[in-house]
Amino acid sequence: MTYHARLRLTVAAFALAAAPAMADTPDNQLVVGFSMTNILTLDPAAITGKETVQVLANVYDGLVQLDPVNRSEVQPDLAESWDVAEDGMSITFHLREAEFASGNPVRAEDVVWSFKRLLTLNLAQASFLKTYGFTAEGADAAFAAPDERTVVVTLPQKVNPQLIIATLGIVGPGSVLDSVEVMEHEENGDLGAAWLAQQSAGSAAFVLQQWQSNNLVLLAQNENFWGEAPAMRRIIWRHIPESQSQRLQLERHDLDIAFQLAPADLAALQNAEGVKIQTTPSAGFYYLAMSMADERFQNPKVREAMRYLIDYKGLNEAILPFYGTEHQRPISGGFFGLLDDPGYTFDPEKAKALLAEAGYPDGMDVTLRALSDDPFLNLATAMQATLAQGGIRAEVITGSGDQIYGAMRERKFEMLVGRGGGGQLPDPDSNMRALIYNPDNSAEARLTNFQGWRTSFYDEGLNRLIDAAASEVDVEKRRQMYADIQNRIDAVVPPILPFSEVVTSAGYRDDLDGFVVNPSWSTDLSTVSKNR
Repeated sequence: MTYHARLRLTVAAFALAAAPAMADTPDNQLVVGFSMTNILTLDPAAITGKETVQVLANVYDGLVQLDPVNRSEVQPDLAESWDVAEDGMSITFHLREAEFASGNPVRAEDVVWSFKRLLTLNLAQASFLKTYGFTAEGADAAFAAPDERTVVVTLPQKVNPQLIIATLGIVGPGSVLDSVEVMEHEENGDLGAAWLAQQSAGSAAFVLQQWQSNNLVLLAQNENFWGEAPAMRRIIWRHIPESQSQRLQLERHDLDIAFQLAPADLAALQNAEGVKIQTTPSAGFYYLAMSMADERFQNPKVREAMRYLIDYKGLNEAILPFYGTEHQRPISGGFFGLLDDPGYTFDPEKAKALLAEAGYPDGMDVTLRALSDDPFLNLATAMQATLAQGGIRAEVITGSGDQIYGAMRERKFEMLVGRGGGGQLPDPDSNMRALIYNPDNSAEARLTNFQGWRTSFYDEGLNRLIDAAASEVDVEKRRQMYADIQNRIDAVVPPILPFSEVVTSAGYRDDLDGFVVNPSWSTDLSTVSKNR
């Protein structure tokens, strides 16, 4: 039987399993419901958004992996061990024996090639390395493979090496690709980008079998996986953007896991027979963003006014239970150096006064973009009402990830309700790089994974402080540096205003064992089994 014939049988069998009947999902298949609207490619170098990370975490290994429980810890993955040089300027990784899904051996040169490819293509995930001084031009000096089992990473600038090690545990910048397999599919010097958009070349427990945009993703067990074989033969990710549909299918046993349930459905499922809810602190924030490419938002008084047109308490209590908790600082809860919240409150009269000082006594007309998924549309609708009380007449524009975040990446938006801001790397530097840092504000820089660049925000003083804090090894000095950074942020008023810290809540059938939601979105489903 050919591969395509087997695939047709797989899809047909799955369709029967998803039919409206009270029947358990197959014992050896995991069926997951989530929204695919923000999945635009499956190339690890180009991905954006948590949903793609959730899928690819089960397809690609890195040198290391971030611990799902102890967020500050890094665990071995393809690297069995590593050493940091005495001067802190290089890291040597020692690889285990492993194979890619193709059967090709995992070699040090594959690791080096993966990092060089990332920097050469200069797509979204490259910013994780570029922010620490890594460049395509300097890649030969930064990454070396002295033998097949050894990778040496030489830091191009002084930075705490633990930040680099943890960064290489993030799905995307740290993903190791099968260079032989990928280059067999290279077209016109694209380093396999067109092929990898819909294929995979990893070494993790599963391999991509099929991706149908806004329909489903099929992952099959990697027969060449170097670790313990997963209990599940297949993972079926289904595009179910409606929360009520996810809830119904979870209750009817048609889903094993539901990743994007609305608060009302999560609350109802707390008392549902056979269903459990898992909530864990996650990465990033919900925020209101403004584009400083729009001259109106170049005025700090206008940006400050927006601080007082956010109903922090109302949004978190009414819309974000199970999604987020109130948070106004751009540093994740529990991270080193976090100050207490500044305590901004909804105050439309204060906002009107600030707008009048800025030269807008009659307010202004704006567009407010938001994904059409929960909770973004509800947040935008609620924010439209509170903005109006300050004289900001907002037209809500909704759409897919490409339409909403695509406009932000192209710097062609006015205001946006979004989610992001780092935190995948368990250090405040991750938040600062994602939300504030912008080393080059030119259009040509295309630093699309820096939300500072996306919003055209550039502050040389903050850039210097962030770089200095990343390289400082003295604990108390570093703590004071982050206090100084947060105080400067209060004064400068960057165009991204966090109002909630993201938490991840998932509903799942109670016959699952080994399901642990990873705060960095990279939930490993190879550990999941069914207790039946």
